[in-house]
Amino acid sequence: MDKLIYTAMAGANVLTQRQDSIAHNLANASTTGFRAELNAFRAVPVNGAGLATRVSAVETTAGSDFTPGTIQGTGNSLSAAIDGSGFFAVQAADGSEGYTRDGEFRVGADGSLQNRNGLPVLGDSGPITVPPDNQVAIGRDGSVSAISLAGGRKTVIPVGRLKLVNPDPVTLTRSADGFFRTRAGDPAPSDPTVAVAPESLEGSNVNTIEALVSMIEVARQFETNTKLITNADQNASKANELLSMNG
Repeated sequence: MDKLIYTAMAGANVLTQRQDSIAHNLANASTTGFRAELNAFRAVPVNGAGLATRVSAVETTAGSDFTPGTIQGTGNSLSAAIDGSGFFAVQAADGSEGYTRDGEFRVGADGSLQNRNGLPVLGDSGPITVPPDNQVAIGRDGSVSAISLAGGRKTVIPVGRLKLVNPDPVTLTRSADGFFRTRAGDPAPSDPTVAVAPESLEGSNVNTIEALVSMIEVARQFETNTKLITNADQNASKANELLSMNG
């Protein structure tokens, strides 16, 4: 009976982790540029005396779905979306370089171009700074320009180019702060082929209907595993009673 309990317990544990990922995806169904989390599990033997035939399941390296989301126009010159594959580069709170598809930018009080959380957006030569009292324009190639209307004249001043990267998704891992980083920890090189959709934002790629169906399916599978554990325990108790009577 203990083999059945091990199998059902491992299945229930895996389903709990999968349910957590589905709930996280649903919570970010409206988050700009969000990439849905994927789960992967593998079977591993249980070590210990008398456990040679026991196998458990553990989570392998969690992955992400890099399918592009829907791009919608905003009319806001400070918003941008990646058209195709690629990422924006942002200087994270710990000083490292993080990658995101969220192009909802703003200009800070110090003139720096920032993401929605106030972190510096990186250009090919470091953080980008915009002169005060200037409008911002982002080109399809990631170029950032400041537009001055002083004196009734429109003056366009190039201030930098967004650092756009396109590393192989296999080499990326999602960090606790929501940014993607290379597994090796090294900054990814700029890629001039990455295209930007100005005055647009990319939506999350989470399919809410599919996620809800998966949540129901996982809940039912978890219930089945818990019933198996209960049945195995009841069968073991009855077997012990019969052995006691025969003894």
